[in-house]
This record gives sequence, C-alpha cells and structure tokens, in this order.
Amino acid sequence: MLLAIAAVIGGLILLVWSADKFVEGAAGTAAHAGMPPLLIGMLIVGFGTSAPEMVVSALAALEGNPSLALGNAYGSNISNIALILGVVAVMSPILVNSAILKKELPILTLITLLAGYQLIDGHISRMDAWILIGVLAVLMGWSIYAAMTGKGDVLAGEVETDLAEHPLPLKKSLFWLVVGLILLVVSSRALVWGAVLIAQSLGVSDLIIGLTIVAIGTSLPELASSIAAVRKGEHDIAFGNVLGSNLFNTLAVVGIAGAIKPMSVDPAVLQRDWSLMMGLTLVLFVMGFGLWGRKGQITRTNGIALLVVYVAYMGYLGSTMLTGG
Repeated sequence: MLLAIAAVIGGLILLVWSADKFVEGAAGTAAHAGMPPLLIGMLIVGFGTSAPEMVVSALAALEGNPSLALGNAYGSNISNIALILGVVAVMSPILVNSAILKKELPILTLITLLAGYQLIDGHISRMDAWILIGVLAVLMGWSIYAAMTGKGDVLAGEVETDLAEHPLPLKKSLFWLVVGLILLVVSSRALVWGAVLIAQSLGVSDLIIGLTIVAIGTSLPELASSIAAVRKGEHDIAFGNVLGSNLFNTLAVVGIAGAIKPMSVDPAVLQRDWSLMMGLTLVLFVMGFGLWGRKGQITRTNGIALLVVYVAYMGYLGSTMLTGG
C-alpha cells in the first residue's frame, strides 16, 4: 500500500513536470515549423495540457481498467471548470474576450450532450469511441481553417508574444518534445499501477479513484498554466486552457480508451458525474456570455460558487470511498 501511494505521488509529480516540458518542446517545435500562433495555442497547448489524461487513460484501458480512464476524463472536466476556473477567478476575475473561444463554448456544450447520449445504454462501444475521435478530427480541421483565415484573434497575439519572450532553440525543442513524451508514459504507468492498487486495497471502484485522485492529479498542468496566464493578464489563454482540455478529454481521452477496450458504464456515471459535468458546462456557457454576472467575465463570486460545488462533489465521492462504494 505504501509503495502504491509513493507510485501515485511520484507519478503525479513527474507527470506534471514532464507534461510542462512536453508542451514547451511541442510549442517550440511548432513555432520553428512555421505553425501560426493561434494554432499553437488552440491545438498544441490544448493537446499538451490534456496529454496526462490521454496517456493515463490509454494505459488504463490497455491494462483492463477502462473505468479508471472514464473517471479520469470526466473527473478532469469537472475539476477544470469547478476547481481550476474557481481558483483562478477568486485570484482575479477572468475576462472572456476572444471570439474564437466564444465559438467553442456552444461546441463544448454539444459535445457534452453527445457524451451523455452515448452513456444512456450503459456501454461505450468501439463505434461510440470512433465517433468521438471522428468529431475531434473534424474540430481539429476546423481549428486549422480558423487559424489560417483568422483576423488577428486575441489569443493568437498572446501566444505570439509568449513565444517571442521565451524562444527555444530547435534542438532543445525537439529534445523536450521526445523526453517529455517518454517521461509522460513512464509516470503515467506508475500512476495507473498505484491508483489501481489503492482502489483494490480500499475496496472502491477504479471509477471513483479516477474521478478523485487521478483526475485532480492530471488536472494540475491546466491549473498551473491557467494561474500563470492570469498573472500575466492573458485571460483568454486561461479560459482557453479549460475549454481546450475539456474538448480533448471528452473526445480524445474517452475515444482512445474506448477504441482500445469497449467499456460497461456504471449508471452513476450518467446520473451523477455526467450530470454535474453538463451542469457546469452550461454554467460556463452562461458565465462566458455574461448571462450571469458581468458580461464576458467570470467574477470572484462566480469563482467561490464553483469551488463550493467542487468541494461538495469531492465530499460526496469521499463518503462513497469510505463506505466502499
């Protein structure tokens, strides 16, 4: 048990560090390849901050623990909105100005509805998984088109400035791209092994461990990057981190895990976890468009409300763990 706890803690620390280096290397490599700043921000950074969830879930599915993968994806989405945006908004109200990001909010809402529809029959088949991956491919194509034809989006300017202030030589970019990816796999393997062993020792499901310990841990890169972005006044990047990550989690993380191994889904996932994820997504939609509070701003009051919801949810899951649910 102690070895499992050490594997989870050590795996999470290495996972967060390697994810940061992977994103740094990927962004630097993309910049040297001439990729537009907006595309780097929307795809490379969005993919990179979801890399922990993707690798952990793929390994979990390969090792016969698909519920851990599903819990990781949905738990991370809940953490991204309620915990990360809650913390960041309390630190500094988040302004939402980018037209591109506002276009993503309705898309995220529709994708979350699609995820719920797939859960109704209590099973995520390979067909369901490939549908999710196909939708992701379409969205990536749309993002590329938007980046190539966009007219000076705020996010593009912020990413361009960040790349100019922190240039990375091509060799160093490639080094961290490769090494970061290798360490992501190694740390994820340790995390999955430890998490599964802890779940078995406590007599709780892989799903609950995925929704709590693993989800919080794999969401740390988004938390760190969002806090850093808000401190620099780059509110769109902070908001975009969450939107991009949730899109990738719902489509890529669940899609990849389901394609590797179809999974039976506990009814509680739809009734409890998906319902909260959908509710938070709608709240995010309302906040982003200024229908609750100030227009285009997630206020400190909004942030406190999100954190209260998150603490209550974690408390409920914690009670489930204590009762062996």
